[in-house]
Amino acid sequence: MTLRKIVCAAVVTTALPLTAAGAQSLLDRPPNVSGDWVANSGTIQFNFLHRFSVSDAPVRKVSNFPTFLMGVGLPGRFMVGVNYATNSTLAPKFPNEWEFFGRFQPVLEDLGAPVDIGGQIGYNVASEGVDGEVSLAKRVGPARLLAVARVLADPYDEGQVRFAAGGGATVRLGRFVAIAGDVTTLSDRTPDRDERPAWSAGLHIALPNTPHTLSIQATNGNTATLQGLSVGGTEIRYGFEFTVPITLARFFGGRRRSPPSTSMTPPTPVAPTVPAADSAPMPSRTGLVINTVIRGMRFPRDRIEIPVGTTITWENKDPLPHTVTANSGAFDSGIIPPGAKWSFTFTTVGTYDFFCTPHPFMTGVVVVTEGGQ
Repeated sequence: MTLRKIVCAAVVTTALPLTAAGAQSLLDRPPNVSGDWVANSGTIQFNFLHRFSVSDAPVRKVSNFPTFLMGVGLPGRFMVGVNYATNSTLAPKFPNEWEFFGRFQPVLEDLGAPVDIGGQIGYNVASEGVDGEVSLAKRVGPARLLAVARVLADPYDEGQVRFAAGGGATVRLGRFVAIAGDVTTLSDRTPDRDERPAWSAGLHIALPNTPHTLSIQATNGNTATLQGLSVGGTEIRYGFEFTVPITLARFFGGRRRSPPSTSMTPPTPVAPTVPAADSAPMPSRTGLVINTVIRGMRFPRDRIEIPVGTTITWENKDPLPHTVTANSGAFDSGIIPPGAKWSFTFTTVGTYDFFCTPHPFMTGVVVVTEGGQ
C-alpha cells in the first residue's frame, strides 16, 4: 500500500457527506445485516466481533478472525468510524483489512415513520475501493425485519463494481433475549473462488441493567466490513460480538438546566403528580395522547411540542431502568423498569426540560402551547 493510497483513503473518508442509531442493541439486528445503526450523538462505540474456525482432525487448529469497530455518534443521526479486521481473506496481500465508513439514519420508526432507513459509504483499503449500502427495517410484533442492498468495489478487478442484496430478522423471545438470522448474496458469485451466499444465525442477549449486548453466532462469513459480510465461504465460523457504548456526557457533562425565563411571571408548574409505572394515560382535556419510546439510552423525541391538556406516554424499551424527571421538579416518573410505561398530562402552558435521573446525559424538552384548547 503506497503512501499516496493511504492519503487518498483518509481524504475519501473525511470528505464523505455523512461526516457533515441510537446505539442499537444486538437484539435489533442479525450478525451480518446491521441495518446501518448509528451511535447516539456524543457516544463512542466499541464493538468486538470475534469469529473462529477449527480445522479437521487430527490437527484441529483454531484460526481466529476478529473485527474491531470503533466509531463516534454525531448530531443529526450521523456516525463515522472504522472496522479493523486482523485476519481478512478478502485480498491475500492485505490480511489486515481496514474499512473507514460514515453512516446516516435519517428515518426512524421511533419517530413515527413507517420504516427505518439507513445508509453507509466507506473506503476499504484491502479492495482499494469505495463501498456503499442502503438498508430498510420494519418492526412487526416481536420481530424486526431487515433488507439491504450493497454496491462493492471488486477486489479482483480494479475499477469494477459488484452488487449484493440480502435480508434478515430478529425475533424477541423476551425482554433480554432474541434469535436472529440473515442471508446475503452477490449478484455475480465466482465459483472458482468458492464464493457462496453469506449466512449467519445467532442468539442475542441484552445484559440486564446495562447498555451492553452480546451475540453468540455461527456464520460462513469472515469480517464485519461490507465486503466481508457479503461473501460466504465453505467454512463455518463460530464466535461472538460484544457491544460497548461509551457516553462522553457521563464523564464530561451533566444534567441540563432550564434556561432562565424572560417573563416577569413565569407559568405556574403543573402539579407534581407521579403516576405509577404502567399506569393508563390520565384524562386529557384535548383527548390527544402522544406515545414515545426510550431506546438506545436516549429519548428519540428529545423535543415535543404539544397543546395544553395533552398526555404523553413514555415506554422504556431499554434493558435498564430510566426516569422522566423535570428539571423544575414539576413531574417525576420515578423508576420506569424495562418494558414499563409512564404517562403524564400537561395542564399548564410552559417549557419543561427533563432528564433521566440514573443517566443525566439523557435529556429532552416538552413545549406546551395554548393551541388546541
